[in-house]
Amino acid sequence: MEWIVAGTDGSPCATTAVEWAAREAARRRRALHIVHAAEHRGSGIPFHPAVRSLESLTETGERILVEAAVRAAKECPELRITTEVIFEAPAYALRARAEHAYEVVVGHRGLGGFRGLLLGSTSLRVAGHTPCPVVVVRGETDESRGEVLVGVDLSEESPIVLEHAFEAAAIRGAWVRAVHAWPVPSTVYEDADPVTVRRATAAVHELLGQEVAPWRERFPEVKVIEQPLPGHPVERLAESSRRADLLVVGSAGHDNRYFGSVVHGVIHHADCPVTVVGHRSP
Repeated sequence: MEWIVAGTDGSPCATTAVEWAAREAARRRRALHIVHAAEHRGSGIPFHPAVRSLESLTETGERILVEAAVRAAKECPELRITTEVIFEAPAYALRARAEHAYEVVVGHRGLGGFRGLLLGSTSLRVAGHTPCPVVVVRGETDESRGEVLVGVDLSEESPIVLEHAFEAAAIRGAWVRAVHAWPVPSTVYEDADPVTVRRATAAVHELLGQEVAPWRERFPEVKVIEQPLPGHPVERLAESSRRADLLVVGSAGHDNRYFGSVVHGVIHHADCPVTVVGHRSP
């Protein structure tokens, strides 16, 4: 059985991510595997720490994991929980564990980096780079809003993204808001003929409806709103995330330009956890 993998460095954001991952594992009836990566080498530098240093890193990692496991068990007492200390860079450790995971869950910030950095380097290096979905936990996490938001880019990746969103909504008893943001400049949109605007919106709505239709049929118990919105996808999805428990987006085949402009943007600015779905087939 594929587990939910949660990375932790003991920071408050990581602790929140572990608690979220525990609830997710319980919902999906999967085990939770909590990982602490104790990095002790510089990249490409032949540095070998003393045995005492390694022992200290191990002790610290084990303490962090015990505390994380206690928090996870408090959230979900019946959950099966395992832990692991790995001597590797956090991003590489999590990406390796992702090969056998259903999801990888990380916090949006860790202990390292500049105080003003909104998103930790580990989150950036993991989201969009694994065969399984990666959840970056940020924003509101109490899941009281009853909505799963999904960004639909009408690409060949959309079915994978929609499947994950509908599954997430079904196990939460939530509804789906499927948004396609079509990037038309605001000046062009505002100055356009109203008839032209209505026709364009209707055309986008039809395409979105066609994309969503198979998932409406497969998940008849999930209510759906299809919403074409003019404007930049990051802005529109971030705005819509204020009423969502989860935002689901695709990694767009690891296209770096797309990742930098949309996926990177929403995991910086969303007001709820963000799931980035990779290329693994449904």
